[in-house]
Amino acid sequence: MGARAGVRRTQEERTRATTAALVAAARELFVDGGFAATSLGAICERAGVTRGAFYHHFSNKEQIFREVYAEEQRRLAVVVRRAFSAEADAWEGILAGCAAMLEATLEPGVRRITLVEAPAALGWTDMRDIQAGCKEQLRRGLGIAVEAGCIPERPLEALTSLLYGGICEAALDIARADDQKAMADDTLRQLRLMLAGVAGRVDGCLHRD
Repeated sequence: MGARAGVRRTQEERTRATTAALVAAARELFVDGGFAATSLGAICERAGVTRGAFYHHFSNKEQIFREVYAEEQRRLAVVVRRAFSAEADAWEGILAGCAAMLEATLEPGVRRITLVEAPAALGWTDMRDIQAGCKEQLRRGLGIAVEAGCIPERPLEALTSLLYGGICEAALDIARADDQKAMADDTLRQLRLMLAGVAGRVDGCLHRD
């Protein structure tokens, strides 16, 4: 019984190692040359595995790109969660998390995978499905901010969609900008003003008496 369990664990470890090697190799190639120009043969060669091993874990190139994209989303979620958790005030945590997500798009690999290649390789429906975890993370953060009294009670589903959609669109603009750092700085300034409005900290039109 113990020996069989040991063999099974070794097989599971090998499976995880092979999958990780394929995903890492695919990410490097997708970043360097793009999804369309990357062949399965190149992925297998970079990972040091056979085509048979590839097809044991993935059915096609689209599926492994989906896993590369999903892993990128998981990394972004960790970055955002750490930024949120580093702030004592929940509202400052929301601001820090949104800023961390936008700033992460300046990293060339993240930008290439999530903003340049993913729309064509996956399509918007699959992208949104995979992004669901990050969007839910924002909704939970907003809920914490409401419970802490940082912002008034809001319809969280609608608010989350508006904020998350705006941040994703801004990330695309940053990725396409000639001066990405300047665009990111402008976006973060406007995001802070927009979130201040959500928190009820802006009086409204400057013409108001």
